[in-house]
Amino acid sequence: MVLIEQPPRNIDPRYATTSYDFKLAYLSYARLVSVDDDALRPKLELAERIEVVSVSAAQGMTLEVTLRDAQFSDGNPVTAEDIRYSVERLNDEKTGSPSMRRRFSESALRLPIEVLGPRQLRITYGKPPASYLTDLDFGIMRRGTAEPGQTSPIGAGPFVLDGEVGEVTRFVRNPHYFAGPAQSERLTVRVVRDANSRLLSLVGGSADLTQNTVSPLLFDSVERWKDRLQLSTAPSALLLYLGMNTEDARLRDPRVRRALALAIDRERIIRTKLRGKATLASSLLPPFHWAFHEPATSLVYNPEQAKRLLDEAGFPDPDGPGGKPRLQLLYKTSTDALPVAIARVIAAQLAEVGIAVELRPLEFHLFLSDVKKGNFQLYTLSSAEIAEPSLFRNFFHSSYIPSAKNLDAGLNRMRYRNPALDDLLDQGSREIDRDKRREIYAKVQDILAAEVPMLPLWHPDNVTVARRVVQGFRMWPTAQLSGLVGAKKIGQ
Repeated sequence: MVLIEQPPRNIDPRYATTSYDFKLAYLSYARLVSVDDDALRPKLELAERIEVVSVSAAQGMTLEVTLRDAQFSDGNPVTAEDIRYSVERLNDEKTGSPSMRRRFSESALRLPIEVLGPRQLRITYGKPPASYLTDLDFGIMRRGTAEPGQTSPIGAGPFVLDGEVGEVTRFVRNPHYFAGPAQSERLTVRVVRDANSRLLSLVGGSADLTQNTVSPLLFDSVERWKDRLQLSTAPSALLLYLGMNTEDARLRDPRVRRALALAIDRERIIRTKLRGKATLASSLLPPFHWAFHEPATSLVYNPEQAKRLLDEAGFPDPDGPGGKPRLQLLYKTSTDALPVAIARVIAAQLAEVGIAVELRPLEFHLFLSDVKKGNFQLYTLSSAEIAEPSLFRNFFHSSYIPSAKNLDAGLNRMRYRNPALDDLLDQGSREIDRDKRREIYAKVQDILAAEVPMLPLWHPDNVTVARRVVQGFRMWPTAQLSGLVGAKKIGQ
């Protein structure tokens, strides 16, 4: 049994929206391409070969895809018609998820997809999308099984959905999975919201494994049960960051934002609060990503430099150390124990350079609503996995700033605007040559380190806590659960 902390809303690929929706959906629905790779490179799954037939700014891009010899869980072959059917259902306003429709729209996908043969198809885009490979990361459904009124389309993933009761989801092994049958015949995923209860379930043997749901505040408790439990870590593509409202009068000057970054001793927080299980961040991308670039501007802890920058920006110390603050900021976070503990440390470190912080923890839905509305000065939030560098656009392009009419317009909740960066991000979304993309995103990372609309804090490790009888679980940087294919309990 695998424990998660939040229930999925819907693991049907047509309706999946949340992180857990996709993580569980991909157990049943294989993809053409995934990014379940240690270096976050696109990896072929149902696709055996993808060729770029033509590409130009004027004519767009044409791909020819050859499928591997694969079967759905009912034994029927995966065909090009199934791919066309899946794309049509995902793009349908009645059945498709908004995120998938937006992905297809932004890449100017031309429908219908052209079927060339049982295992060959041609995909055409109105403009060349740089993310054309990772854009094919979506679950494939057998044609005719995702019609209105029908539930649980048939997929080709390693497991088959066997039932959902309350907050328990059950799967059985798919004997036809193209990469070979999963090690375990049955898989149960159960929601347990309380962190202590999850740990006690593992200790007591009523559950077997959980990934990224045990707080570092409980690592000492795991150590006390080391005869029963094992804690494993691996690098991740996740990110915890400090967002700054660049429209606020006090934070409009990049020197102030750099001062905040230099005043925070992130390495000390990693050591003391995270037990060392994180990697210091200098970019949206983790250091092992192919497009990662170490920015020219260093944001390593330097409180004296932080004070000098505040002086230059017009926020001198009014009466010396320990007196009145240079400025005061409102810092919002969720009420979960670890984010609050981290926020308190950050607030204390900012106070050392004369920045007073009012910390305001909120229930998550209220907190996220305020962040989307721009009702904050500082906030901390975790990202989902960041595998595709075009996500820089979602976080920092001015067209992705939430508005009163559309609070879900994008992730640029810092309200950051920079025409030069917008231009680079537009180039990055069109350029398909990897070396040229790397050059573009190097410039992007340099600008962001100098301007600091967001301070990347750290990339938390993926952390799995499992009973010692569990073997073979593979952690991926994306924190997907596809590593359960190789997991089994000793003796089974």
